[in-house]
Amino acid sequence: MPANPAPTSTADCDVLVIGSGAAGLSAAVTAAWHGLKVIVVEKDAVFGGATAWSGGWMWVPCNPLARRAGIVEDRALPRTYLEHELGDRFDAAIVDAFLDAAPNMVAFFDTHTSLQFSDGNAIADIHGDTPGAGTGGRSVIAAPYDARKLGALLGRLRKTMRETSFIGMPIMAGADLSAFLTMTRSWRSLWHVTRRVGKHLLDLALHGRAMHLVNGVALIARLAKSADDLGVQLWESSPARSLIHDDTPGDTARVTGAVVDTPNGPVTIHATKGVVLAAGGFPNDIARRKAMFPRTPTGHEHLALPPLGASGDGLRLGESVGGKVADDLVTPAAWCPVSTVPYKDGTAGHFPHIIERGKPGIIGVLADGRRFVNEANGYYDYAKAMLDAAPGDDVASWLICDHTFQRRYGLGISRPFPLPVGPFVRSGYLKTGDTIDALARACGIDHDALCKTVDDFNRHARNGEDPQFGRGSTPYNRKQGDALHRPNPCVAPIERAPFYAVKVQPGSFGTFAGLKTNAHAQVLDAGGAPIGGLYAAGTDMASMMGGYYPAGGINLGPATTFGYIAARHMAGVTEYE
Repeated sequence: MPANPAPTSTADCDVLVIGSGAAGLSAAVTAAWHGLKVIVVEKDAVFGGATAWSGGWMWVPCNPLARRAGIVEDRALPRTYLEHELGDRFDAAIVDAFLDAAPNMVAFFDTHTSLQFSDGNAIADIHGDTPGAGTGGRSVIAAPYDARKLGALLGRLRKTMRETSFIGMPIMAGADLSAFLTMTRSWRSLWHVTRRVGKHLLDLALHGRAMHLVNGVALIARLAKSADDLGVQLWESSPARSLIHDDTPGDTARVTGAVVDTPNGPVTIHATKGVVLAAGGFPNDIARRKAMFPRTPTGHEHLALPPLGASGDGLRLGESVGGKVADDLVTPAAWCPVSTVPYKDGTAGHFPHIIERGKPGIIGVLADGRRFVNEANGYYDYAKAMLDAAPGDDVASWLICDHTFQRRYGLGISRPFPLPVGPFVRSGYLKTGDTIDALARACGIDHDALCKTVDDFNRHARNGEDPQFGRGSTPYNRKQGDALHRPNPCVAPIERAPFYAVKVQPGSFGTFAGLKTNAHAQVLDAGGAPIGGLYAAGTDMASMMGGYYPAGGINLGPATTFGYIAARHMAGVTEYE
């Protein structure tokens, strides 16, 4: 379809979607497949939003891929898990709508569109001791995709996040990532890595970008291709400025479209069925961050991972017609520990610490030199504990490891052998010392306390034990560890100089505090009534998790599912296939 509308002042459709991440494209594809005319408008010059920079995992209990693999569980188990995890934030109507729709969403896309999936059947829920926790079968991810199938659409999609790719090549969690981390210990892994890198270098030479798409960028590519095939109009560089609504006396206000700024001028888009807000929440809205985030006196202390375009547009649009942003969640964002990456040109990037924290031979400490959390737990848990426990005004922690660890697994954006570590020391990204005492002084950490912390940790770690926090005690922990390391895949001593540290601060994958909705993804007004014609999904919708983070993929799983739910509601479809 044309990249932008013709220079006219109006356009008509059945469904207008504002935002082009997983939630928006899920709604667009579902609505178009059900025969509705759909326009997607995107503020940025490329499609994909924060989804394209994500790991791409979706939490979808009872999904078809798990069933095909023989993993069959009653829907009551994940519901029980959420009941215990969410406590008084458990919204039965929304949780039940999600659990009913999510497996059908996967089946729908798998059967009718270009979105095919790979399973995450070995991925456990984060909190294995909670009743109903799953040890696998609740996660899916978009299958790898050949970008050549996209044609001209490829240049309109966001590329993989610089910090989480290798020379522009995304690496898929699972066997692909494991091969990169074990290539010095396995000929099979080395052969896999050699082939992957070789093909990628050829693609760079021929196409100037990665052509083997995985993770979030594969999810966006597959959804965008599906949308294009179904005739969805995709307008980039077209931010929505205001909603059109009819508030005739005696009637509840109904949203009937939006005014959109396009490269060819403003366009009034009339949408007969409804408007879906899926603009990415408010991770880069400094004023709202200052108001809602903890320990953020200026709003700038937080290191957000989503693109800058995710700056609260959807929430402001919803509020302009009576929608209400949830302010009662346990936390307003999906916390993640993040380090700042300095580049030679003076710019800086943000690196999410997802992979290395669970590997054997690393600990996280605060400025007082003490550990404060099980480092192998979820990224949300680590960052939340840091926010709660960090002394003073500087909310930060340090990940500490030795030379063996850095060369085997890498530390932050400093990659493992055979890539050099020196440039990251010289740039100041990594601190180093020949002794733990010297490392502590380089970081400004209490050196006596850190030496004691490392000595205490090492004494138990030599036996694969962590009596303080129990690292390696849950299926999720062990999955994050190194299966080749014995006896505990998550625990090893920190002994071989030089020692390294990287400073990490609170960041997030996105925000939880979105617009309040009902089980159909309809935006609610102050009285709890649905605003006609207005829907929200993704992070523009208040998280169904109530501000908790019980499993990996709890952002994208509900995002794609409630996009699907919203579209079906607008299409008047009530039965699942």
